[in-house]
Amino acid sequence: MAVDHQIKIPATYVRGGTSKGVFFHLEDLPEAARQPGAVRDAILLRALGSPDPYGKQIDGMGNASSSTSKSVILARSTRPGHDVDYLFGQVSIDQPFVDWSGNCGNLSAAVGPVAIHMGLIDAARIPRNGEVTIRIWQANIGKTIVAHVPITDGQVQELGDFELDGVTFPAAEVRLEFLDPADEGEDGGAMFPTGKVVDRLEVPGIGTFDATLINAGIPTIFLNAADIGYSGRELQDDLNGDEAALARFETIRAHGALKMGLIKDLAEAATRQHTPKVAFVAPPSAYTSSSGKTVGTGDADLLVRALSMGKLHHAMMGTAAVAIGTAAAVPGTLVNLAAGGGERQSVRFGHPSGTLRVGAEAKQVNGDWQVTKALMSRSARILMEGWIRVPKSCLDAK
Repeated sequence: MAVDHQIKIPATYVRGGTSKGVFFHLEDLPEAARQPGAVRDAILLRALGSPDPYGKQIDGMGNASSSTSKSVILARSTRPGHDVDYLFGQVSIDQPFVDWSGNCGNLSAAVGPVAIHMGLIDAARIPRNGEVTIRIWQANIGKTIVAHVPITDGQVQELGDFELDGVTFPAAEVRLEFLDPADEGEDGGAMFPTGKVVDRLEVPGIGTFDATLINAGIPTIFLNAADIGYSGRELQDDLNGDEAALARFETIRAHGALKMGLIKDLAEAATRQHTPKVAFVAPPSAYTSSSGKTVGTGDADLLVRALSMGKLHHAMMGTAAVAIGTAAAVPGTLVNLAAGGGERQSVRFGHPSGTLRVGAEAKQVNGDWQVTKALMSRSARILMEGWIRVPKSCLDAK
């Protein structure tokens, strides 16, 4: 057996929102990994510890959940009006696959702070105290994100008193604006790809359901919880041990992706695990969150549960929160109706870990709905910096 050695690559391990990921500066990657391809994917898979048939990612930086099996590549932007290019890779836990089809809204909160940390933002732009506005080009979907990063004593302010349900410790608030979030880049298409705010989604062998199919933040399939046998109060343990239920959701997701025009054949859904998402909604109702905190009926406008990479998410994906806020702003969607209907510019929804508020500015133009921006607050903190070590044989991937 030929002896393999390890190479080391500068990396930063970061929490952004309710996710964690390994961040790389594009120029720090081996030359063969500075462009898309097998070498880049091999390095990211090995760094996170995938594929792992045990589902634990013991031999890598991943933490065995969709929220923590993530990678980011940053570069100084050459695009006019932007500061940093942000590329996100969702790393499969048990398959040799990196999904580049969408964004991570949670890690979006960390892009500005980490870009400053990596020296991608000119030092002259960083105030002694105050806030720096960083314009981010989200390369997966071709969209602009504006991050407002707090600065204290010339450094990114990471600690503070902003509390985010799903994150144990308070931190500093990072305000995010997702500009024109409704067109998913290369997939194109309108905010509502079928032209309807509510469709009938036929899923052979399972049923036919009302569904809101939306491209905003991330392509998302919204269902009514009651229509699929749920209350909207579910926590992870209520679903993630039920393989039959998860298989039904995956079938629904595949048929929704087909109806949205994201795939041409149902089999393609297996190679597009990150998008679309499936979420189910319900009117507000009291429940106990995963931390043991009671969420009262009056604490939220509606309840939402969402699946990511085949499992019920422990809180809410940031991009799905954008989809929730956008759909809530459009009268007649399932999200809007679950929240009580009518016109609204923000919504607070209950998720397994607590609640979250997200805003959106929507308007109708020539009969079509458009959203100019979605807004929400997150936080971010650098957990560790140094080098990732991976086998040198990753550079030979084909």
